[in-house]
Amino acid sequence: MTHAVIGHSVKRTDLLDKVTGNARYVADMPFPGLLFGKIKRCNVAHARIRRIDTARALALPGVKAVLTHENVPRVLHAGSPHPRSASVTCDQYILDDKVRYWGEGVAAVAAVSEEIAERALELIEVEYDTLPAVFTTEDAERSDAPRIHDREPGGNLVLPPVIIRRGDVEAGFAEADFILEGVYEGGRPTPAYMEPNVLTCSWDGNGNLTVWISTQTAFMVRGIMAEVLGLPLHKVRVLVDHMGGGFGAKQDLFQHEFLCALLARETRRPVRMEYTREETFLGGRTRHPAKIWLKQGFRNDGTITARQAKVVFNSGAYGSHGPGVTNVGTAAMVSLYRCDNVLLEGRCVYTNSPIAGAFRGYGVVQTYYALDVQMDEAAAHLGIDPAELKLKNAVREGDIAPSNHPLIGHGLEACIEKGMELVDWHALRRRPRDTSGPVRTGWGLGCEMHGSSAYPGIKEQGNAIIKMNEDGTVVLLTGAAGLGTGAHTALAQIVAEELTLPFEAVSVVHGDTDVVPWDIGAFASHTTYMVGKAAQMAAGEIKRQLLERAAKLMECKPEDLTLSAGVIAVRDRDGPTLTVREAVMPRKGIPAAQLVGTATYHPTKSYSFAAHFVEVAVDTETGFITVRQVVPVHDVGKVIHPVAAAGQIEGGIQQGIGHTLYEDYQIDMRTGRSLNANFVDYKMPLAMDTPEIRTVILEAAPDPGGPFGAKGVGEDPIVAIGPAIANAVFDAIGVRFRHYPIKPEQVLQALAEKAAREGRQP
Repeated sequence: MTHAVIGHSVKRTDLLDKVTGNARYVADMPFPGLLFGKIKRCNVAHARIRRIDTARALALPGVKAVLTHENVPRVLHAGSPHPRSASVTCDQYILDDKVRYWGEGVAAVAAVSEEIAERALELIEVEYDTLPAVFTTEDAERSDAPRIHDREPGGNLVLPPVIIRRGDVEAGFAEADFILEGVYEGGRPTPAYMEPNVLTCSWDGNGNLTVWISTQTAFMVRGIMAEVLGLPLHKVRVLVDHMGGGFGAKQDLFQHEFLCALLARETRRPVRMEYTREETFLGGRTRHPAKIWLKQGFRNDGTITARQAKVVFNSGAYGSHGPGVTNVGTAAMVSLYRCDNVLLEGRCVYTNSPIAGAFRGYGVVQTYYALDVQMDEAAAHLGIDPAELKLKNAVREGDIAPSNHPLIGHGLEACIEKGMELVDWHALRRRPRDTSGPVRTGWGLGCEMHGSSAYPGIKEQGNAIIKMNEDGTVVLLTGAAGLGTGAHTALAQIVAEELTLPFEAVSVVHGDTDVVPWDIGAFASHTTYMVGKAAQMAAGEIKRQLLERAAKLMECKPEDLTLSAGVIAVRDRDGPTLTVREAVMPRKGIPAAQLVGTATYHPTKSYSFAAHFVEVAVDTETGFITVRQVVPVHDVGKVIHPVAAAGQIEGGIQQGIGHTLYEDYQIDMRTGRSLNANFVDYKMPLAMDTPEIRTVILEAAPDPGGPFGAKGVGEDPIVAIGPAIANAVFDAIGVRFRHYPIKPEQVLQALAEKAAREGRQP
């Protein structure tokens, strides 16, 4: 079926503002009498605060307020948006008398300039009673390990172990002809979004708080700030316009939100708090470092008979999204490749390390890396082509997904088959290898599946309100945040398509919690899928009202009318027609009625699929790995905006390349001190490092739960690229890496060890 608006790359609604520099981000906004807030951070990993003296800071000219744990509300909160108790842990205070990681905030100041605020931080004196610290999950789980939090479930576990069973795993291993097991590890990359965390807070004379903020979850910010500050919801207004990225991490509240509001209330002036780049590392969120023991049984024909895994996530000093990541990441391993007998255990552990939180690929980046790399290992042991092994075991329609819902369509199978065709996979596997120089090339395949929405872990909903103007144009009101991905453009396309109007006839109002309908936030690849479906339903309600109005004017029944290209006609009959504008406004300047459509959509569970085919070049003299080209094949159901979807895929691939080869936020394992909290020492791929990417978007398995069959695509590309690279490196040099990032020195060491085993010089 052809569509007039969706499936076309219309000009994004935010395009001109961004390319001209007119778009205003929070840090760009002027406020009369603005004060600048700053946070003092500790230089120990685990300690009690014995004494904190702010007298010298308060005496500094230009300082207007200083906050410590002694003069802020002591309300326990999750640090992550209320009310998502299924995903987060209630274990934080605004400021506490105990610090749990190096760099945690212990005080805050507001001053007339950033320079004075920084000077005031230096004048705050803090004395600590140092406590023993643990930085690895192994140390934290020892019976004699120091307790980082005094809370259930005891020890340093963030939550009780997650146990998932299907079938009989012992019987499955007994049936196996071959059993493979290994340990896989993931590092600690950070989101590295361009716009640092920033907000401005202001109170009016009636005790109303207004917050301008860069967040993915405006209504969740409103909810948790109201709860912690003791305010009713109508007293808190949150405004979000343009954002410079979030990648999941900006779901959390980062301590400075509460401090900024309290400083503004105390000084009776607007206060802005903007993280430095270093603070986005120190006070921000990372991906959860993980260690995964995985064991699988195979028949000689490649059939998987059993799968057992133990997954341990390092949550850092606070729980944040640890429960959600553990549940999602562990449950994911029941799927992707079919297996009837599964036993999985997931654990999430506190350490005195930087806080891990929500991040694109929420938990499955780690576990699918282990699963997909081991499938490649198994193929080598069994003498089966790795793509054929994955294709044989790929989940298909009717298989039970991690959410316990049956899958729709054969999306993964279609992605693998299409990619094999495009790269001529079998010919690549048979190609002669050039060993004349130091550079070796290889191809690898990585696969993934990812849910559109966080349901059923979170009982989500999408909401939309649409108003039709008297000239037949419409306004969509949505609470969905725009992270820079073009989400509002896609939502406008969906509305225009449903109402058969031109794209230009739809405008979008967003980013004001006092105006737009409630929204849970932009995460879990659900905005187009879930909010888009709500927008389509609201547009359908407008269409119903419109045809009822037109039926009265045309003296027929509403069901006899058709709406096409903005024109209303009587079905199967020649005669007069009405434009949408004429139906709404039969008398000049006076609308016939107020047409307003509202909708709430509760999602089911939808899954997108992808297969990434990757070519790498490995320099055996330097150990440096270069990704030469990527052929990503993605099933997204129905594509709404092709260029935006391709941009998501290509951006996710570049981010995943960084995680697999370069990025690792490191701490001193003796003191907990951050070692590379900046963009000089924290290495990421840049624009010149981008490989050739030949993006292929399939519409193999449309989902009836999404608008026009659309599914999510935001998180998928960062999942498949990692194992694809690792598998390609093995194809190039015959060395298997079970961790990320894979660094040049590790490549050289592995090559030397391989040469020693083979009795030759490296």
